Formats: sequence, C-alpha cells, structure tokens
Amino acid sequence: MLRARWRTASIAAGWRFPSDWGVPEVDAVCMSALRKGDLTGSLSHLGRARAQAGAGLDETLTDLAALHAVLTTDVQDGLIAPDPDAPPTPLVRAAALAWADASFGDLPAAEATDNLTNMTTQAYLRTRLGEVYRQGARLEQSVAETHALLVVTLDLSAVTGWARLMAMVLVADALREVFDGGESIALLGPSVAAVLSDRGPGFGDRALSAGWLIAERLKVDPQLEPSRRPVLRLERLPATQEEARDLLQSISRA
Repeated sequence: MLRARWRTASIAAGWRFPSDWGVPEVDAVCMSALRKGDLTGSLSHLGRARAQAGAGLDETLTDLAALHAVLTTDVQDGLIAPDPDAPPTPLVRAAALAWADASFGDLPAAEATDNLTNMTTQAYLRTRLGEVYRQGARLEQSVAETHALLVVTLDLSAVTGWARLMAMVLVADALREVFDGGESIALLGPSVAAVLSDRGPGFGDRALSAGWLIAERLKVDPQLEPSRRPVLRLERLPATQEEARDLLQSISRA
C-alpha cells in the first residue's frame, strides 16, 4: 500500500515515465520506512538508481518529496500534494549526493557493460554511434540508410522487486542469441534495450525473431506475465550525432 500511494503521488507531482518508476531500490526504501529505520542508506541507493536510469535531479527530489508527503500525511484516499521543501535535509542530502555521484563521480571508472545483463551501457552506445556517424561522413553516406536502431521496451509497471531485473536479463540473453554478428546491444533504461545494427539482408527477420524469442524467455517466470509482450520498434537515426544522442536519452525514459 505504501508503494502504491508513493507511486501515485510521485506521478501526480510530475514523474514523467510511470513505467520506469518501480525499481528494486523503491522496495528497499519502503521496507526501511515500514520498519521505522534510517532511510538515508536506502535513499542513497535509490538516488543512484534514478541517475543511472536517466532521471534528473529535480525529478528525483520531487519523487522524494512525494514519499515524505505519503509518510507524513494521514490521508488514505485522494491525491497528495507533495511539498518539495518539506523533506528533512539529511534525506535530501543522501539522495542528491548519490544522484550526483552516479551521474558524474564515477565517470573515470565507468564500465562499458552493465554488470547484471552484460549489455553495453548507454555511454558505450553513444560512443559507438559517434564512430558510425564519422564513418558515414567519410564515405558520404546517410547513417539512416546504412544503420538501424531497434528498440525493445517492456511494460514492467506491474512487476516488483528483482523480477524487474530478471526480465532485462532474459531480454539481453534473447537479443544476444539473435544478433550475434557484432551488433551493439545496449541497456538504455530499467525496461528499455536497443540494438544498433547495419541494415543488411535479414535484419527485419532477425527483429521479428527477437520479439518472439523474448516473449518465450519471459514465460519462465510467472511474475513477468504482464510483460510477456515486448514492444519492438525501429527508430530512424537522425541526421547528426548530436540529435542521435538526444534520441538515446529520450528512448531511455520511454
């Protein structure tokens, strides 16, 4: 009930993409709150998770305000109006410092792959796109004509806990099985993956095969019932590298 009220309040306060709100760190915060424990540790983990998922600092702190409003308001029904200045300073500090550390502090040691899914990171995919655009400029070819970006999105809004992470592990496994010829497979968000591939023969067939295989893999866990129908779409790459980076950021929060 706490989780549901927090989510409703956060979305009403401006959380832009409901599908990426319910990360496992949310459950840890709820558990700490119900046990009347110190929230700073779990909020630090949540702040880091929000940054890694692409949420801005303002959105992260508004989400914290929504939690604080839910914890300090007796209203059980109806919308709660969070006050962004209400959360105690230690909680704001914990979430904000962790968000900043994840966004900027770890850049020198940033990994090229996600530890859990073994998919490449969004940062790596940006680098790879830069190489593709530079090659296109040298050969005087349109990147939109030579390459394609296949985006895979799951609806994990009804999935809680570590089952959310397992879903993306299964997606990664399926994509690697289908796209095994040197394509870049990246994790862009908590429920979003993408494949950068050349537009060679058979690309369309591989995309269809990937959708079918992902759906089959998700059947192994009954908790993933709501997400068994992945949404696959082809994103046309824009004219410039800068526009492509903006596109990746937009996709990551879809």
